[in-house]
Amino acid sequence: MHQWISTTTGRVASDPYSWMQAVHWVGGSGLYTPSRSHGPQWGPTTVALAQLLSALAECRPGIDYLARKLGASERTVQYHLDMLRESGLLVYRSKGTRAAGRVRLASVYERVIPAEFDQALGIRTVQRDETAPTHTRVPVGIAEEGRALIGKLAKKAARKVRRKSSKARRAPGLDCTPMQVGTSAVSTAGDLPVPSESKLASGKKVSPTPKQQKPKARKLNAVGRRHQLARELISQVPWLANAAVPRIAWVARHVADAGWSVDDVRAFLALAADPDARRPSALLAHRLKGAHLLWDTPAKRAAAVEAWRDCRTATAERHVEWQVEQPGPSSQAVRRLFAEATAAMQAALVDDTAASVVDATSELALEDLPRHLVIDMRAAAEADLELITAALETGMSERDARRLYTNRLVDRALRTRKDLAHV
Repeated sequence: MHQWISTTTGRVASDPYSWMQAVHWVGGSGLYTPSRSHGPQWGPTTVALAQLLSALAECRPGIDYLARKLGASERTVQYHLDMLRESGLLVYRSKGTRAAGRVRLASVYERVIPAEFDQALGIRTVQRDETAPTHTRVPVGIAEEGRALIGKLAKKAARKVRRKSSKARRAPGLDCTPMQVGTSAVSTAGDLPVPSESKLASGKKVSPTPKQQKPKARKLNAVGRRHQLARELISQVPWLANAAVPRIAWVARHVADAGWSVDDVRAFLALAADPDARRPSALLAHRLKGAHLLWDTPAKRAAAVEAWRDCRTATAERHVEWQVEQPGPSSQAVRRLFAEATAAMQAALVDDTAASVVDATSELALEDLPRHLVIDMRAAAEADLELITAALETGMSERDARRLYTNRLVDRALRTRKDLAHV
C-alpha cells in the first residue's frame, strides 16, 4: 500500500468524524487483508486507537502515550498502527527516528479516506486547484445508493468504542467468605461431613487448592534471537555503539537464524580492520553478506573463533614482551634529552675520585647542568613520566631526581610505577 502522503491514492479527511466513518467501513467491508499471520487482528482495539488519533489536532502521537491511553502494550499499539497504515487510513507526512543515543522524534501522520470508500458509497469529489496534489480533493455529493450506508456509518462514528478488558470478571458472591451472624448458641459444626479414618490416616487427601507450578522460562523465537544477537553486538563491537537494535537485528537475521553466536560474528568481522563507519548498519550488512554460507557448519565457526582468540592472545603477549624489552621513555625526543643529561653528568664526574662520587659529585653535576637543559628535561618529564622512572632505574638517587625534576613530578612517577606493579 501507499503509506506516504506523496504517493497515496486517497484524500485527506476534512474532519475527524468523516475519517471515523471510513474506519468503520474498512473494518466491516473486508477491504483490509492483514499482512501478518500472527499478532492482533482488526477489532475494537483498532477502532479505539483510531478514536484517539481522530481527537488529536496534529496527528503526531507517541507510542508510549497511545499505550498509556489504551491500557495496552507498546507492541500492541505498533501492530494496530501498522493495520491503519496498510489499509490506507493513515499515511506518513514525516517519519520519526529511534536511533539510540540521539533525539527520538515521533512520526507525523495524515488521516486519509481511501479511494475505495468513495467508490463504494458513490461519493463525488472535485479538485479545487488543478495544480494541487490529488490528496487535496474534497467531497461535493453522494449517490442515493450510498445514503443508507453512510447513515449507519455515521451512527457508529458517533459512538465511543472502549477496549475490552482482558481480565475475566469473578462471579458475584465469591469475593468474600460468608459469615454467620446471629445470637444462636447452636454450633454449625454438626452439619459438616466427617472424613473417614482411612483418609485421615493415609495423608493422601488431595488439596482443593493445589500448588501452582512456576512458569517455565520462555524460549526465544527467531525474532527474539535476532534482537538478542543485535544487543550483544552493539555492546561488544565498538563501531556499532550508536546503532539501533531493530536495524542491527534485521541486518544480522541470516547469521542469527543459522545459530551464530556473538563470538562467531566478531571472529568473522576481525578478518578486516575496524573501520571508521558513518553508517554502521550498512557496513555490517556488507561485511556479513554471504557469511552464513561461508561458515555454514558449527565446526567451521568453532575453528575460526579458536584461531581468532589465539591471535588476540599472541598479540597481547607481544605487547607484554615489548614492554619488558623496551624500558624507559617511549618518545625519541625524551630519550635524546635523557641521553644528553646523562652524558653531561658523567663528564662532570670524570675527575672525581671513587670515594666522593656518592657524597659530593652528584650535587656538583646537577649544578653544572645548563639551565635550558634542566627546563627542557622538566618539560619532557611532565609529558612522559617514564623519563623519571628510567633515571631512577639507571642509578640516579631519589634525592637528585627530586632536585632535577621537582618533588611533584617524582611523586607522580613513583605512584604510577606502584600502580603498574599491582596490575
